Amino acid sequence: MTFTKTSQKFGQWADSRANTVFGLGFASEQQLAKFAEKFQEVKEAAKLARDKSQEKMETSSNHSQESGRETPSSNQASSINGTDDEKIFHGPEAALLQSENDRLKTAVEQSNTNAKKWETELQTLRENNARLVDALQESSANVESWKKQLCACKEESDTLREKIAELEAQCNEASQEKERNAQLTIRVQELETELQDKEQELENLRKQAEIIPQLVSECESITEKLQAAELKNKDLEERIGGLQTDIADNQQKQGNMKGELKKFMDILDGKIDELHEFRQGLSKLGMDN
Repeated sequence: MTFTKTSQKFGQWADSRANTVFGLGFASEQQLAKFAEKFQEVKEAAKLARDKSQEKMETSSNHSQESGRETPSSNQASSINGTDDEKIFHGPEAALLQSENDRLKTAVEQSNTNAKKWETELQTLRENNARLVDALQESSANVESWKKQLCACKEESDTLREKIAELEAQCNEASQEKERNAQLTIRVQELETELQDKEQELENLRKQAEIIPQLVSECESITEKLQAAELKNKDLEERIGGLQTDIADNQQKQGNMKGELKKFMDILDGKIDELHEFRQGLSKLGMDN
């Protein structure tokens, strides 16, 4: 019978004579190791006791056989009625046989004592075996209980795993939502920066637009001067030749100035329209957020 550890907390052994396999489950690996050590100790003690018993029985049998062979000679020697010389001749042999007989008696008594001792040890082993059987039955019951607890733990573990998977999915969704919010925040900051740039550009355009009335007033003043000059030209026809060139230059400058002014006004209108569209887009984006 050999005890084998089949797992960290379970072991088994087989009885080939009974054609039976026994198994035990333990609460910890330390208890399993301790049981394996005790099992081996009991096994070795039983084997040693069996070997000693066989040796003593063989020794006792041998002594008995020798005693049986020698005893008739002793009786024969003691029953001889001869001369004094014959008695002297057979005296030492009888003493030797007597000492051998005493030694055999002592061996038989020792064998009986050992037999009683072995019977006691055998009874102890039987009691230990009964306790082991009880422990085996209790362990079997504990194994069933542990199996039920293991099934319950597995079900609870599966439930916890499902909850963990759900929480991980929710965390992933929350992380994605945070990323989207971060992107929207960055986009809003970019739009605010662009809005500030547009407002600065609009302010510059307003400052430039403030100069336009001065230019218009200057143009009107120049027109009035030209009209006065024309009236004077009627009176001063002699000076027309020299002043026509100046008038043509002034008219050309005035035309260029009006063209530039019209171009600037068109640009200003376009900027204002773009800024208006930009404000509408920003307002719509704010409402969407």
